[in-house]
Amino acid sequence: MKKTILYRIYAAAFIGMCLAPAALMPVTKSSESKEKRALAPAPKIKTEDGRLNFDFFDDFSKYFSEHFAFRQELVTADGRLKSAVLGTSPNSDVIVGKDGWLYYGQTKNDFLNINCLSERGINNIVNNISMMNDCCQSAGCQFIFTVAPNKNTVYPEHMPFNFKPSDNKNNYVRLAEKLSGQSYWCDMKETILNADASIPLYHKTDTHWNNMGAYVGHAKLMEMQNRQACSAGTHWFTRDDRLGDLAAMIYPSEDAKDTQVYNDYEFTYNYRGRFKALDDITIDTTCENGSGQLLMYRDSYGEAILPYMAESYSAAEFSRAVPYRLDNISDETVIIEIVERNLGDIQKYAPIMCAPETEAPQADGLYNGSDAEIHSDNNGMLTHIYGVLPDECFTGDSAEIFVTAGDTTYKAFNCFEGKLLGREDETCDNGFSLYIPTEKAPAGSSFTVTAVCENGRAIQVDF
Repeated sequence: MKKTILYRIYAAAFIGMCLAPAALMPVTKSSESKEKRALAPAPKIKTEDGRLNFDFFDDFSKYFSEHFAFRQELVTADGRLKSAVLGTSPNSDVIVGKDGWLYYGQTKNDFLNINCLSERGINNIVNNISMMNDCCQSAGCQFIFTVAPNKNTVYPEHMPFNFKPSDNKNNYVRLAEKLSGQSYWCDMKETILNADASIPLYHKTDTHWNNMGAYVGHAKLMEMQNRQACSAGTHWFTRDDRLGDLAAMIYPSEDAKDTQVYNDYEFTYNYRGRFKALDDITIDTTCENGSGQLLMYRDSYGEAILPYMAESYSAAEFSRAVPYRLDNISDETVIIEIVERNLGDIQKYAPIMCAPETEAPQADGLYNGSDAEIHSDNNGMLTHIYGVLPDECFTGDSAEIFVTAGDTTYKAFNCFEGKLLGREDETCDNGFSLYIPTEKAPAGSSFTVTAVCENGRAIQVDF
């Protein structure tokens, strides 16, 4: 009898524990702040147009999985258990390293030197950067391109012991070799690795560099312009007030803070227009103590570097918008910063600028297949022409692509506009994209696209 009672108590306790997260949902509140994403909304029986929602049960499943009671506490317990006992992460976006270090999961391929871009893909990026530099130079602007290295590129010693890089060269190394010696190339990896710093320049439980790492990057960018770096004050000090984005993913209920580095310099720049946070799409600043103008396209690594750059220029615009706009620049410094893991994006989106005119190449042959593709969209003063050519149009590891509209030929960016082509999840080295004056490409225009390969072979495609 006693055993039967104990079994029933055990069974009731077990069932109660299983039902508690669902039963307590109405009296608990889900927090979205630490995960920095919108949680699934409550499911609706009918859609917005009044029809029956046949995805109701799928929507409910997503809603429940993100709103059940004590979700963050249970996720944290799971994360702590797996990281401490197994040295693994419950979240594929987080790599649990040694000594409490966390790394972003999407940097794994770069670290292991696997699934790298093709050689033509790297050459496409080199071509596109060179074209942006030429555009800036023709507008009287100085152009600088830099890549913020992944954290495990700078601090590989804390990666898990079972992560063994292959002997291949990764995307950053291959790109740096091709850009070495170019006046517009800022090798941020070399800069960070050679910095004389007594503390790590990246956060332990966050994806990004800390303020001191950002300052090292800022100083290098200013050096390339023969300008004085922003003052760092009289001394640096630390505070444990940084909530690491990686820690928040696997330990969401904890208030574990990472160490941030500060200096005692008092900034004098001001924000112009509406400002909410450093992750705003566009931020404009002014500074009476600065000089010159800056246009900086940046990603999340640009947040920590922004104050130093803003302090150095009388007027600055910081943008996270893609594609980059280079159509209205003049007499300013243009900096493009992108994190290492996203290097492939440089051959995904062509900058908005008038494509350079050039002489039409002499074609060696005409491609008559049906799998070439071209589109044109009117964007006001500019018409966007983009598409993709078949493999038969290419030989070797590099190519330039030209588009002729009427009696004028333009050089295209080697960009595969997968999102516009309905192939967003694909990677392709055969794309082309450019913007030309709308008056040169009225509705119904025909185009000729010519791919000129490294061996001089030129294949023409008529549209």
